Amino acid sequence: MAPVPPGVRLLVSFDRDQWYRALTFILTFLLYTSFHLSRKPISIVKSELHKNCSAVSEAAIIASSSSQQPSLLSLHTDVDCGWKPFDKSNYKQLLGAMDYSFLCAYAIGMYLSGIIGERLPIRLYLTVGMLASGVFTCLFGLGYIYNIHNLSFYIFVQVANGLVQTTGWPSVVTCIGNWFGKGRRGLIMGLWNSHTSVGNILGSLIAGYWVSSNWGMSFIVPGLIIIIMGVVCFLFLIERKYTVRWSGYGYRSLLCSLPQSYDTELLLPRESERIPMQPVVVVKSESEPSAISFMGALRIPGVVEFSLCLLFAKLVSYTFLFWLPLYITKAAHLDAKKAGDLSTLFDVGGIVGGVLAGVISDKLGKRATTCAVMLLLAAPTLYGFSMISEFGLGPMIGMLLVCGGLVNGPYALITTAVSADLGTHKSLKGNARALSTVTAIIDGTGSVGAALGPLLAGLLSAGGWDQVFYMLMTADFLALLVRPLTCII
Repeated sequence: MAPVPPGVRLLVSFDRDQWYRALTFILTFLLYTSFHLSRKPISIVKSELHKNCSAVSEAAIIASSSSQQPSLLSLHTDVDCGWKPFDKSNYKQLLGAMDYSFLCAYAIGMYLSGIIGERLPIRLYLTVGMLASGVFTCLFGLGYIYNIHNLSFYIFVQVANGLVQTTGWPSVVTCIGNWFGKGRRGLIMGLWNSHTSVGNILGSLIAGYWVSSNWGMSFIVPGLIIIIMGVVCFLFLIERKYTVRWSGYGYRSLLCSLPQSYDTELLLPRESERIPMQPVVVVKSESEPSAISFMGALRIPGVVEFSLCLLFAKLVSYTFLFWLPLYITKAAHLDAKKAGDLSTLFDVGGIVGGVLAGVISDKLGKRATTCAVMLLLAAPTLYGFSMISEFGLGPMIGMLLVCGGLVNGPYALITTAVSADLGTHKSLKGNARALSTVTAIIDGTGSVGAALGPLLAGLLSAGGWDQVFYMLMTADFLALLVRPLTCII
């Protein structure tokens, strides 16, 4: 067998690398889309868990003057006012507590998830997390099927789901960071990070389809989807690049997720089965650096500052994620399905904003400056949205798109390109095993804000939605204040 020419070897290696990069990009995109798809239903179902009971009260007055049976009236009122225990006047506090239970568990679990993820096979770690998340998402929907009205049940499911969902973000960011260099990372990750908005849109559409007839299916269907994607992850995810080199017959790169303990003969092409085993060497890397510690990751320049910036930016983003459909229902007087469909425009704007932030930061080479400009524009835009919402659907649609871009742009940039930059910072001297831990610290701190935002929204909205928007604008300004410390990238 003649040696393979160097040019052909380079072409084969390049094509194979490109194909596997594309596979990793698409697969991790779909995997995390399913995570967000399973988080969105709760925001759509809120308006069904508690309906506007004023109409029911009017019906009760009319019915009381007629010959209608009291028992039938009581049944009608119970059905129309919502799902116990969310049918009482304190429903906003209960719904806020349910959001907080998920997001608080997510924030706490995220700090541990990155450390664990650095020490376990990512493919298996992510698969287990997705399967468990699917089970708990379905379990929430089964509360409707089996007529469960115990608040503790729903809180438990939310806490458990929040913990297992922390396996997702550090894992997919580590995979994408392993395959793509720093050159056009802002653009690539801006496109890739649109999975959050795509997942939100699909979750809204799926939940909206079932919400009025059987809201349990609004959770069960996304739960089954994330379970199926967990199986796909186990079968096809490739964590990093492996190389096979054999002397005398040229060079070839092999990309696979098999551990080194497998028989190297299985890695050879079929036509080369007769090649003796002696010259074959499987090379994973030159040396295996040790995983970085939690405190070591905190000492990387920019990690603490960007973590604090994300805390406030994610507070705003997740308040919209969990409360926007309910706000639209009240402000525009729409039913749950139409409000959910309209809320997807915020995520469409988020896709554009995330890509735009990535492109601009690549061109300027300034991630922090890009975030600062978008945060500066976001605060007055939020105020405009709260005012314009009163003037009908047309102005609201336009403002939803603009707000989505300005709110989600910095959030997307920090959680992807910035995290990957810091996880491969020059101070690490080539140790790429810090990526998962750094990602978990930044996103975990951001998740503290994500937990506080919906909780505060539930408490403040009792005094009017204006107070919620003032809180969001304050959070944007606070995110902007920590920006001067982050000018290093």
